[in-house]
Amino acid sequence: MEVDAATRKVRVPDFLAMKARGERITMLTAYDYTMARLIDAAGIDAILVGDSVGNVHLGYSTTLPVTMEEMLHHTRAVCRGVRRALVVADLPFLSFQVDPLEAVRNAGRILKEGGADAVKIEGGQIVLPAVRHMVQIGIPVMGHLGLTPQSVHKFGGFRVQARSREAAKALLEDALALEDAGAFSIVLEGVPSDVAAEVTSQLRIPTIGIGAGPACDGQVLVCYDALGMFEDFKPKFVKRFAKLGEEIRRAVAEYCKGVREGTFPDLEHSYGPLEKTEEK
Repeated sequence: MEVDAATRKVRVPDFLAMKARGERITMLTAYDYTMARLIDAAGIDAILVGDSVGNVHLGYSTTLPVTMEEMLHHTRAVCRGVRRALVVADLPFLSFQVDPLEAVRNAGRILKEGGADAVKIEGGQIVLPAVRHMVQIGIPVMGHLGLTPQSVHKFGGFRVQARSREAAKALLEDALALEDAGAFSIVLEGVPSDVAAEVTSQLRIPTIGIGAGPACDGQVLVCYDALGMFEDFKPKFVKRFAKLGEEIRRAVAEYCKGVREGTFPDLEHSYGPLEKTEEK
C-alpha cells in the first residue's frame, strides 16, 4: 500500500532527496510535547530540539548552561508528540568538544534515551573527528556553521559572521569538510545571503538557513519567535507569523476578570447536582 507523503515519517535520506528535487525543507524548534504535536500536525518537515531551550524556556542569557540531562528531558517530551517530522536534537556545550568518544556517547544517548532521529553539532574543522565517529556508527549528524551560539563569547555577542572574503572562504571550507565527514545537512546561521547562496550551491547536502537569506535549501526558526510568543528581543531575520503573546495576555486577563467577578465558572462549566436515589 502506498503511504501518503503528508503522513509518512520523514527520514534522513529525505533531506537529500528534497534538495535534489528542489523542494524547500521546513523546520521549527520545539521543546515540549504540546508544541511538538501542534507543529507536527501542521506538516513541518523537521523539528529541532534546540539548546535555545536555555533562552526560551529556562531563562538563561545564553545556551551555554544547558546540560545533557536538560536536552534529554526536552527531547523525550518532543518525541512523544511527533508522528511525521524528523526530530533533530542539539548536543549542548561541552558534550562533544572535549573528546570524540564522549561526543559519540552523548549523541548515542540523544538517540537511545531521547528518541531523536539525529543530532546537531556546532563548529567546523575542530569537530570533524567527532562527526566522523558518530556517522561511522550510524548516528546522523546535522552541522551548524556561521553564528554558532555556543561561541557567543568568542564572537563578542550574537553577531553576523563571514562578512569578509577570508571568513566566507573559511565557512565554505568548513561546510565542505562537514559534508565530507558525513553530515547530512548544515544549518547556516547569521551569515550574509550571498555567502549562504554560494555555500548552498557548492554542497550536495542541504543547507538550512536562519538569518542566512532565501537561497538555502530550507529554513528554521525558533517556534516561539515565529509565533510571537518570545518577546525579549527580535532578531532582524525573525518574521512573526502570529502574535500569540498578545493573545495569551488577553486570554489570561479575561480569565482573571471572570474569576474575580464570579462569572467563571458558570453552570456550563460546572458539574450538575448530586443524583437523587429513590428511597425504599
